[in-house]
Amino acid sequence: MPVYAAYGSNMDPKQMAEWAPHSPMRGTGWLPGWRLTFGGEDVSWEGALATIVEDADEQVFVVLYDVPEWDEASLDRWMGTDLGLYRKLRLRVATLEGDVLAWSYVLNSYEGGLPSARYIGILAEAAEKAGAPDDYVTSLRTRPCKKLGD
Repeated sequence: MPVYAAYGSNMDPKQMAEWAPHSPMRGTGWLPGWRLTFGGEDVSWEGALATIVEDADEQVFVVLYDVPEWDEASLDRWMGTDLGLYRKLRLRVATLEGDVLAWSYVLNSYEGGLPSARYIGILAEAAEKAGAPDDYVTSLRTRPCKKLGD
């Protein structure tokens, strides 16, 4: 079964249950050589959107889900792949059990712009619920962001 590596709001199993109800959480891991960043502020109504970019000195915490084909199609629609908002990329995820080949979504836009404070809160809560280390959650909570009304 295909494995999906979620680094954004899809880390939250409750959200994933709405968008891909037949896709159980498989575990967690890290994307070594990648960095969490934001972009696409021009295509979002609230601020920049989460994405990942290659960076040899960084790593990104991810939640892994087993995703059957029918849920993958639903998730693709939610993520806007048919609109060209995100594209899929196959990556190696480091887990305690060894490397896993998974796919993730990467934003089709330039890096830059600020996410909203609300969005940062959603990401931090999702990472915390998934068991991300405290320093990772803190780094999310302290990222620069747009305040309400900016």
